[in-house]
Amino acid sequence: MRHRKASLKLNRTTSHRLAMFRNMVTSLFKHERIRTTGVKAKELRRLAEHLITLAKRGDLHARRQALAIIREKAVVHKLFDEASEKFGNSAGGYTRIVKLGRRAGDAAPMSLIELIVPETAGKKKTKKKAAKAAAAKTKADTQKIAGAEAKEEKKAQDKKEKKVAAKKSAKKKTAAEETEPKAKSVGKKRAADAQNAEKADQKPKRKVKKKAEKDEKKA
Repeated sequence: MRHRKASLKLNRTTSHRLAMFRNMVTSLFKHERIRTTGVKAKELRRLAEHLITLAKRGDLHARRQALAIIREKAVVHKLFDEASEKFGNSAGGYTRIVKLGRRAGDAAPMSLIELIVPETAGKKKTKKKAAKAAAAKTKADTQKIAGAEAKEEKKAQDKKEKKVAAKKSAKKKTAAEETEPKAKSVGKKRAADAQNAEKADQKPKRKVKKKAEKDEKKA
């Protein structure tokens, strides 16, 4: 019975399997992502998260335990130096597995396993500040655009009003020019009528004078 035996054999001997996972976990911490089959990625995740927990502990015993698994000292030192900054705020879930499809040839399901670096509080604050600054900038830009549009509308209205005033003044001028000759002709007619009326008034007076002269001569 396979009681208390959780790991997969992967069709390899124990020594082969352990050596393969030591190489893979070294490459994972060195390059922060590797491409492998889906089953191997799931088994590798267990070992990688255990090593990150040791690095977060950070004491000498944990460092020696990590050195017994990882093949390169420089990778171990890098992991222990950066573990508290990268993974200090999270309690697990340090890796991500992304399925890539099937491999050409044997159609084995391939996956990408990579380290997840959670955002720190400082980064979140800087992101919030950047978002606020971007929002303020967009607001200022929109206000500028609105002001420019309002100015353009005002200019257009002023132009329209000027055009309307010019049209009205032109109409008034034309109306005045049309009425002036009419008024002149009316004035001439009135003057002629007044002259004719004066002449008509003078005619009977002359007739009366002539009659009076005739009567005086007869007398």
